This record gives sequence, C-alpha cells and structure tokens, in this order.
Amino acid sequence: MADQRTDLRHTGEEIKHYLRDKSPPASKAVAAVMLFPVGGFLLAISALTLVTTVVGLAVTTPLFFLFSPVLVPAAVVIALAVVGFLASGAFGLTAVTSLSWIVNYVRSRSGQVGSSVHEQVEYVKRRVGEAAGQVGQKSKEVGHSAQSK
Repeated sequence: MADQRTDLRHTGEEIKHYLRDKSPPASKAVAAVMLFPVGGFLLAISALTLVTTVVGLAVTTPLFFLFSPVLVPAAVVIALAVVGFLASGAFGLTAVTSLSWIVNYVRSRSGQVGSSVHEQVEYVKRRVGEAAGQVGQKSKEVGHSAQSK
C-alpha cells in the first residue's frame, strides 16, 4: 500500500515536471484567454447575421416573385452596365500597358544594334500565315473525313 503511494507521488511529480517543461509561456496563455471571448463574440455576430439573412430572404422572396417582371429587366440592365464599365476599364488598362510596353521597347532599342521592329513584324506575319495555313489544311482534312463518312 505504501509502495503504491510512493509510486503515485513519483508519477504526480513527473507529470508536474512534464507540464512545467511543456507549458506555453504566460504571454501565449494570456493571449489565448483573451481571444476566446473575442472569438465567441464574432461567432455570435456571424450566427445573428445568418439568421437575419435567412429571415430577410424568407420575407422578400414573395416580393421578388410579384415584382419579377420589373426586377429581371432592371437586373439585366444593371448587369450589362457593370460589365460595360469593367470591360471599359480592362480595355483602358490594356491600352495603357501596351503603350507603356511600346515606349519601353523603343527606349531600350534606341542605340542598340539588333533586329528592327519591321523584321519582327514580318516574322510575326510569317508565323500567323503558317498557323492559318495549318488551320486551313486541318479543316480540309476534317471536311473530307466528314464527307467520306
């Protein structure tokens, strides 16, 4: 019996020593204790937001069905306007980037010996012509195979 108690005391001391060695620093423990209420508060707010959204959707769905002849065309017009603005911005950004590249290219090529812009344009034209020829040949082959079937 006494032998069991000494074993338990040794085990308890070993556990205390292990926990002392493996315990996080006090600053991390305080940070964790402080973050639990914040996390709980944020979780409660997200749950409240979800419930409010579901209730709002349940209330407004009949209105969407009643006013759909007006809302659908309005949504289409708004969507097209947004797509137009986004496309306009994308085209403008592409134009500015292209002009910037051209200016940098001309600046870097001035004073250097190398292939001219005209030679590069001719190379691109030749490659595009080759690609178009390959596409034409492939389409002829597909047409002949379709006719034979």
